[in-house]
Amino acid sequence: MTAGNGPAAASGAGDTLAAVVRQWKAVHPDLDTGPMEVIGRINRCAALLQQAEDAPLRHAGLTRPEFDLLGALRRTGLELTPGDLIRETFSSGAAVTKRLKQLTERGLVERRGDTRDRRVAHVRLTDAGRDLVDGILPEQLAYETGVLSGVDDDGQRELAALLGELLVQLEGRLRTPRG
Repeated sequence: MTAGNGPAAASGAGDTLAAVVRQWKAVHPDLDTGPMEVIGRINRCAALLQQAEDAPLRHAGLTRPEFDLLGALRRTGLELTPGDLIRETFSSGAAVTKRLKQLTERGLVERRGDTRDRRVAHVRLTDAGRDLVDGILPEQLAYETGVLSGVDDDGQRELAALLGELLVQLEGRLRTPRG
C-alpha cells in the first residue's frame, strides 16, 4: 500500500503526520510510507496523550505509571511481588522499585517480607490506596472518554480491535510477558 492509496492516508489527510509523509514522498517518491503512517500516528498519539498527563491522575498527585502499579494491585485483588508488578506494568525493575518506595512513603501500598524467603517482598494496597484507585478510576475513565469523543463507538471498537491485533503480534514477536 502506498501513501496516497491506503486507509491511513485517507483518514489522516490533515494531521501532522500527513505533512511528514508528503515530505518523504517528495524526497523518495518510490518509498512505501504505509508503515510510517500507522506507526507514526500511534507514536504521535502516545506522545500527545503523555503530554496531557491524564488530568484526573495529575490532580490526585499520581503519574500514569504509578496509577498503573496501583491499578494492577487493585484489579488482581492480590498481594504481588515486585517481579509480578514488573510483568503487569511492563516496567523495569528499577522503575517499579522507585515507584514502590514513593507509594509506600505516601501510605498507598505496604510491603511485607515473605516468611519463607527473606529476599521476596509482597506488596499490597493499603485502605488509602484502594480508596484512591476506586475514587479516581471513574474520573479517569470519564477523562479518557472525553479524549476519544471525536471517534464514534463503532470506530472506537474497530480501533481497539486493530490495536489489539497489533499488540498480540508485537507481544509474540518481542516475547513480552503478560499476566
